[in-house]
Amino acid sequence: MRRLRMAKILATLGPASDGLAQIRALVGAGADVFRLNLSHGTQADHCRCYELVRQVEQEMSRPIGVLVDLQGPKLRVGTFQGGGVDLIAGARFRLDLLPAPGDRTRAPLPHPEVLAALKPGAELLLDDGRIRLRVETAAADHADTVVVTSGRLTDRKGLNLPDVVLGVSPLTDKDRADLQFGLDLGVDWIALSFVQRPEDVAEARRLIGKRAAIIVKIEKPSALTHLDELIQLSDAVMVARGDLGVEMPPEDVPSAQKRIVGACRLAGKPVVVATQMLDSMIHAPAPTRAEASDVATAVYDGADAMMLSAESASGDYPVESVSMMNRIIARTERDPLYRRLMAAQHPEPEATAADAISAAAAQVAHTLSAAAIITYTTSGSTSLRAARERPDVPILCLTSSRDTARRLALVWGTHCVETSDVSSFSEMVDKACRIALEEKFAEVGQRLVVTAGVPFGTPGSTNVLRIAWVTD
Repeated sequence: MRRLRMAKILATLGPASDGLAQIRALVGAGADVFRLNLSHGTQADHCRCYELVRQVEQEMSRPIGVLVDLQGPKLRVGTFQGGGVDLIAGARFRLDLLPAPGDRTRAPLPHPEVLAALKPGAELLLDDGRIRLRVETAAADHADTVVVTSGRLTDRKGLNLPDVVLGVSPLTDKDRADLQFGLDLGVDWIALSFVQRPEDVAEARRLIGKRAAIIVKIEKPSALTHLDELIQLSDAVMVARGDLGVEMPPEDVPSAQKRIVGACRLAGKPVVVATQMLDSMIHAPAPTRAEASDVATAVYDGADAMMLSAESASGDYPVESVSMMNRIIARTERDPLYRRLMAAQHPEPEATAADAISAAAAQVAHTLSAAAIITYTTSGSTSLRAARERPDVPILCLTSSRDTARRLALVWGTHCVETSDVSSFSEMVDKACRIALEEKFAEVGQRLVVTAGVPFGTPGSTNVLRIAWVTD
């Protein structure tokens, strides 16, 4: 079941997409990877969804990736007398550690680590940025602020701190329990929320080891300061535009998105563009033209995948949302401008055998009008370097590792088939041609470009390129 597009679709599961028939329909509509959002639902709910995904995977004989998205620290104010207060611009407002319900002059903030990090001049954003406060004075047990933007503040609204780096781990006790749950399930990707600095990823890596790949969510301005280091430490990156758009001016988000995507492409790391891509389809059967353009922009930038959140998790049209994204991606990739942009943005290969072979494979495939590039891979590194080249033909990945096949489901241009390792050049070519025929990537008489590493089955040893003719 091959896709007629290169970029992938990551769909969030939830009440609207719970059930075997719905998950089967989502895969049929174009979903390549599923996200389990641990900010909502119970572990039992997510366990059931995971098992259904694996059942559909077996039915369709197609590797499907599963991503667990950890909630991360959630900073919230406490409660108020009467459930809420109206804050007026220019008024003074105190945040403190007292547990008593708040009023129009103060509110409880049960986060001593936040108060400890505040400095005069820092901005505090409440309720997704609808209310803004500026810190006037700060102490260990309180902060006096002035209201910059008026609004009604109600119980337990969220708090964002765009100017503040907190000395806290991105992994709460809940996250650690959810992380262990996900690893025990066998999920393929772990998404880290609230990442501020490289140390946050290092901590997660110690806990995860090689049991899953790590996606770092860029949702705080402080993460952008360490972008190159975070990319280096992670296995993939997500542009989490929802939170990023709260913590930085909206006009800065598009350039930040392009910067992140470009840096990931240069490093050869998968990058996902997420949040509000087809937001109106939560309640409408078709997106706005602006939303269609938003998806297309991510495709033109060369992103590996686009993510659907509420559209597929709790919306009225989950399957239609996936189908629409599939259509937009496929149409955009047929635009001649798309190939010109991929060529213009092409990163130089690094001085390694793997990059030299991958760059040559893309060039040979283009010159010979080959049907596909075939990569033999154990760890996935060969296929990742092939995808970095953004060739104009699909990449058929042959691997003996089911885990690798599932993780590569997120990667641009890849179609994975789980198969046994080969032991000779003749077997390498014969198997590549046979599977390309079976998976409908090639027809008799077409050529394939095959890459592998010798000795066969050795991770990270890509050093061979062969041109093969597909015969009966």
